[in-house]
Amino acid sequence: MEVRFEEYLISTDKTLLNHETIYMFLAASYWANKRPVEIMNRSIETSLCYGVYHGSRQIGFARVITDWATTYWLCDVVIDDEYRGRGIGKKLVKVIIQSEDLKDLSGFLGTADAHGLYEQYGFVKNTERFMVRRPQSGRLI
Repeated sequence: MEVRFEEYLISTDKTLLNHETIYMFLAASYWANKRPVEIMNRSIETSLCYGVYHGSRQIGFARVITDWATTYWLCDVVIDDEYRGRGIGKKLVKVIIQSEDLKDLSGFLGTADAHGLYEQYGFVKNTERFMVRRPQSGRLI
């Protein structure tokens, strides 16, 4: 899947992904900064991944975990600091939720600071129903 807008490209082609850039993005995040490189690699390999590109430079990333029938989990959504405030993250989320594969599925995500962004796309804050189990090793994934 490819979507072009302005001078940007959003693509699910994993051959375009720049793993070093993704590691840099996630290492700077509050949610994945302790995630080991090998775990990042495995998560990319086993997820539907969206890269955002400006020319040959990767400037954004998102992952989707899904059963392709009922639900998906949207995670690791990140845009390079230099490109924030241009509507690129909004476009990325819109492309993901309106994609043929995901548009009719229930979507879930976790965020500590971007509720307003996701509410624009129909996500509703719901803390009463969801539970979390962390690995016993204490390692955050």
